[in-house]
Amino acid sequence: MKISKIWLVLISCLWNLSFTSFSFAQNFPNHPIKYIVPFPAGGATDNIARPVAAEITKSTGWNVIIENKPGAGANIGADFVAKSNPDGYTWLMASVGTHGINQPLYTQGTNKLPFDPVKDFLPVTLVAELPNVLVLNPAFAEKNKINTVKDLIAYAKANPGKINMASSGSGTSIHMAGELFKSMTKTYMVHLPYKGSSPALTDLIAGNTDIMFDNLPSSINFIRAGKLKALAVTSAKRSQVFPDLPTIAEAADLPGYEATSWFGIVIPAKTPPDIAAKVSDAVIKAVRSPTVKEQLAAIGAEPVGNTNDQFGEYIKKEIAKWTKVVRDSGAKVD
Repeated sequence: MKISKIWLVLISCLWNLSFTSFSFAQNFPNHPIKYIVPFPAGGATDNIARPVAAEITKSTGWNVIIENKPGAGANIGADFVAKSNPDGYTWLMASVGTHGINQPLYTQGTNKLPFDPVKDFLPVTLVAELPNVLVLNPAFAEKNKINTVKDLIAYAKANPGKINMASSGSGTSIHMAGELFKSMTKTYMVHLPYKGSSPALTDLIAGNTDIMFDNLPSSINFIRAGKLKALAVTSAKRSQVFPDLPTIAEAADLPGYEATSWFGIVIPAKTPPDIAAKVSDAVIKAVRSPTVKEQLAAIGAEPVGNTNDQFGEYIKKEIAKWTKVVRDSGAKVD
């Protein structure tokens, strides 16, 4: 039985395609990898991304270069990766903002989310989880005799709209931790979004804003130096870094208050499976390494390093959780 010319051509094409894909995977990577951090340098996202990138470079020899692309509550950087060539050379340091909060928050007109956090990305691994911390400008706290979370609530109720609440951008965990606090305490504070935690902290320390629910890693040294006054953490349990700091739930008698942050790596959805597997192996190995675990723990973050599927399910649960918080709090994009 003779094979027709059409079948021969088809078999040849499939063979060439398979060989090309295999060859591409074998040679990956042969030029620098862009690791997009959708916030400015110096913030928690950046501080967590850099040890991971350094460990990957050290253990594999890959040239992993961090590129900061801040703006629009991290949506600019996330959209850049979503629309990048799916070849394994562009990664995103995703967060609870880009892959949890922003989908229910950015829903209208020009503020509509330009990407789908589930359909447009392949999850690689959850890198770390961490609490936020409620910090105040020390002069503001001293002037208004605010030493506890209950003091802050009392002042906010007596002075509606007179507290400026900084954040790293609309839709970030820092913003939503504050919105959840406002909703549960029935207080009103003016939200001032910045393009990242670092510039927001600069203004908070200078006294241009009053309070912030910042990611712990970016505030930790300022708290220790006395440049910020910490009142409580936003997690369900106390932080091992500051065990004397209460949770907001216990300090303010707010059962159910919890607003933690997380950070993980994702890549464009149509990345070939063999390339995605190489990326996953390298990243997960780095996150689970003793060096990275030690570095992240030192800044108050809890390393994870789970599987692709586990991280994918985690993202879906986070979107469901924050959709309810956004709806119940009435949070808006500023």
